[in-house]
Amino acid sequence: MRSIGEMARDSGLSVSALRFYDGAGLLIPAWVDPVSGYRWYGPEQLEESRLLARLRRAGMPLADIRLVLAGWSSTDTDLVRKLLQAHLRRLELGLSDARSEFSTLRALLERRENPMTSLRTATVRLAVAAPELAAALDAVRFAASADPELPMLGGVLFDIEGEELHVVATDRYRMAVAQAGTTGHGGPRAQVIVPSPLADAMRALLSDNASVQLTVDGDRVALETADRQAAGQCLDHDFPDYRRLVRLPAGRRAFIDVSAFREAVETGPVRASQVREQDGLSCDLSLLKVAADGVVTVCEDGGDDQALVAVNREFLLHALAAGARDQLILEFGTSTAPLAIRRTDTEDTFSLLMPVRLEN
Repeated sequence: MRSIGEMARDSGLSVSALRFYDGAGLLIPAWVDPVSGYRWYGPEQLEESRLLARLRRAGMPLADIRLVLAGWSSTDTDLVRKLLQAHLRRLELGLSDARSEFSTLRALLERRENPMTSLRTATVRLAVAAPELAAALDAVRFAASADPELPMLGGVLFDIEGEELHVVATDRYRMAVAQAGTTGHGGPRAQVIVPSPLADAMRALLSDNASVQLTVDGDRVALETADRQAAGQCLDHDFPDYRRLVRLPAGRRAFIDVSAFREAVETGPVRASQVREQDGLSCDLSLLKVAADGVVTVCEDGGDDQALVAVNREFLLHALAAGARDQLILEFGTSTAPLAIRRTDTEDTFSLLMPVRLEN
């Protein structure tokens, strides 16, 4: 017999999913302790649970899954084959419709004027303090994407406006923004995407307290110190409008001691993510809840608790490290709104983590 925890580990279904499928009559435990209500599963149910997990990852409706499981257990392979084939046809038709819609959207995008093009100027030169730029790059570099399918996210955005330089990175699941003061420009807004390797080379130059020179000349960007330079091509893509993405509704704020909270996250309970498993990238989730007194707790599986916010634990630890402070602010919105990690001394340096939807 397997406990519900062991069954979750071996089947690829979460504990809450197993409870849900029990209630739905799809995967009923072999025995339930009448005193504690704890579920136990028989050895023969492992294959059935793995089949159920595969069918759910393929997006099959619960009504059809019920028939597939019934046919599977009765060796009615003809019924099972027909149900699988019917679902595959639905997926193919849906994909065809989606391709058609996306083709139309791409055509609309090509015809639409891209406002980011106007943000590229011939030449921009400015000075920035090395410690400020180093701190800004350290605060955002962790969020840059490494996905070759999204080359526009494979670097750090340098957004220059007036006397301010914002640096931004995102991989869709997280975003980080930081600011450094500049002198010598004061002109119109300009943006370039610095490839991640070049951003790393620039960071390596920022080892002292001197001022450095940043130059953007067409599609090239260079950072110069007194005796060294890091320069290269900018990415020939347009970065998402991050200013729109960081406008969040007001949420509940909680001040955290970073050291204690990090330990709680590292040693606290985790839940495996069903969402990321669908694209082959499973991750551990931390389930966070903020109480009325501002105390943030790393929770066990919370069932239907709508106040829980689930985030990628590894991403959360990266954001805490990038915050580089003994105390940070966690800002909670709804369970579907990004979790903001903010510094206490500035509103211009922060990280956002997209929550992960908890499936039953």
